[in-house]
Amino acid sequence: MRNESTVEIRRLGSPLLRKSSSLKVWKRGLPLYLMILPGLLFFLIFRYLPMGGIVIAFQDYSPFAGFTGSEWVGFAHFERLFGEADFWSLLKNTLILSALNLFLFFPAPIVIAVVLNEVRVQWFKKFVQTAIYMPHFLSWVVVVGITVILFATQEGAINKALADAGFARLEIMTDPKYFRIVYVLQNVWKEAGWNAIIFLAALASVDPTLYEAAVVDGANRWKQLWYVTLPALRSTIVILFILRLGHVMDIGFEHIYLLQNSLNLSVSDVFDTYVYRTGVLQGEFSYTTAVGLFKSCIGLILIVIANKMSKKAGEEGVY
Repeated sequence: MRNESTVEIRRLGSPLLRKSSSLKVWKRGLPLYLMILPGLLFFLIFRYLPMGGIVIAFQDYSPFAGFTGSEWVGFAHFERLFGEADFWSLLKNTLILSALNLFLFFPAPIVIAVVLNEVRVQWFKKFVQTAIYMPHFLSWVVVVGITVILFATQEGAINKALADAGFARLEIMTDPKYFRIVYVLQNVWKEAGWNAIIFLAALASVDPTLYEAAVVDGANRWKQLWYVTLPALRSTIVILFILRLGHVMDIGFEHIYLLQNSLNLSVSDVFDTYVYRTGVLQGEFSYTTAVGLFKSCIGLILIVIANKMSKKAGEEGVY
C-alpha cells in the first residue's frame, strides 16, 4: 500500500515539479533574456515590420491612397526594370564591384589576422591593431575627402609632387579606369582592420597545444600556418563568405555616391545609386521597391546555393 501511494503521489506531483523546474530555469535566464531584448526589438521594428512595405512593388503606390487604396499592377515594375536600357549596365557594374570586394577586400582581414597572430611583440601588435582599427570610425565623407585632397588634378598634394618630379598627373577622381581600384583600396583601408577582429577572435580560441604538437613533429612556421591556423579559421571564413554573398547586390550607396561624378558614371552607376536617383529624386517608390526586391531575391538565392555547397563540403553553413 505504501509503495502504491508513493507512486500515485509522484504521478500527481510530476507536472507540478516540471512546472517548478521550468520557472527556476526561466528566472535564472531572465537577465540574459533582458539583455537580448533590445536586439530583438531592433530587428522586429527596423527589419521585420518594414518587410510589409514590399507590397508596393506590386502596386502603383500613391501616398494619398495608401496600401489598401493603391492600384495593383502585378509584375509590371519588374518588366519595366528588365526592359530598361540601363539594366545590363547597372547589373554589370554592380557585379564587377561585388566580385572585386569578394576576391580582393574579403581576404584582406584574414591576411591581417594571420600576420598579427604571428607577431610576438605584444606592444607592437597592439599598436598595429589600434592603427588599423581607427579608419573604421571615419565616415565615407572624410575618406573620400582625403582622397580628393591627395589626388585632385590641379591642387592635390600627390599630383603636385608628381608634376614637380616631371611625371604626368593622375586623374584618379575623374578617369573611369581608376574608379574600381580606388573603390576597393578605400574599402580595404577603412574596413579591413576592423573586420579582422572576428578572425583574431577565432584564432584566440585555438588550443596552444596544437602548435606545440606541430613543433614537436618538426613543423616550421609555414607548416603551422597551413595545418593549424588556417584550418582553425576555415569555418569562420565559410560562414562570413556565405553572409557576404547575401549582399552581393548591395555595394553601399554612400561610398559610391560620393565617388561618383559625370565623368565616371559609366562604371560607377549601380543599383543603389539608380534607386536613389529614380526613387527618391523622381518619387517612383513602387518601381524602386521592385528594384530592391530583385536585389534581395538574388542575395537570397546565392545564400541558399552557397549554404548547400558548404554543407556538401562538410561545413556547418549558416542554417
